[in-house]
Amino acid sequence: MVNVGYDINRYSPRQMVSIPLAIFVVACALLAVNTLTTGMPVETGIDFAGGTAITVFTPDSTESLESYFSAFPLVGISEGISGGKYVKFGPMDDESFHDLSALVSSRYPDAKVDQIGETFGRTLHQQALLALLFSFAGMSVVVFIAFRSAIPSLAVIISAFSDIVITAACMSLAGIPLSLGTTAALLMLIGYSVDSDILLTTRTLKRRGKLNEKLEGAFRTGIIMTTTTLSAIAAMWVVSLIGQVQIIAEISVVLLFGLVIDLMNTWLLNAGLMKWYILRRDAQ
Repeated sequence: MVNVGYDINRYSPRQMVSIPLAIFVVACALLAVNTLTTGMPVETGIDFAGGTAITVFTPDSTESLESYFSAFPLVGISEGISGGKYVKFGPMDDESFHDLSALVSSRYPDAKVDQIGETFGRTLHQQALLALLFSFAGMSVVVFIAFRSAIPSLAVIISAFSDIVITAACMSLAGIPLSLGTTAALLMLIGYSVDSDILLTTRTLKRRGKLNEKLEGAFRTGIIMTTTTLSAIAAMWVVSLIGQVQIIAEISVVLLFGLVIDLMNTWLLNAGLMKWYILRRDAQ
């Protein structure tokens, strides 16, 4: 059983929200710089940028493969299980792609070659962004309907938005590209963030008792939920490293970033806003 104290009386609402807001501002600045320099807040993977991926089972080293494919826009090589290699290339014209396919066939006849066109990648990217926007908009509507009060609803929405922004900044710093898999992780994070925020808001608004007691009860339940999920995702990350499954590892890292950030935003940012709102309401 988790026995964790949560003494909200030690800090004022301003002190509670200052740290998460400062980190949020830094994250926004980082994403803005990335957008100005590269055109995207987070680097996009082959799924969205377009390119070619080759899956080959070979004892050849990574250095040997890099030398063999040096004439093409090689993006990276990752290793999988049973000697598998996943070789990624950036966008190229049709002539270069045919030359690459011929080169692969001559040395690795059993290799699997997948190509995503740049136009199709952009379409996937737009659809993924729309999915994120619609998910966030739908979440916002549901929250407003559930609480029917502006400040508590905005506190939930701001906390969830901060989770996504700071997680995206962490992805940029860690070199994790935005792909279909990591977009799915961000969508899962929206749902989990709202779940923990609604737990906090419901406990503080709809239960009787002192504010600090209600917050302590919500924190005890929330920390058990989050640490359990963190443990499961950490185990998934370890298994993905052992099995050398890159996409699962990337999804796991994004979720680990997001859940840790959600702890901060829920129990400092959202809790600070709720404390300010309730104290102000009770004083009137």
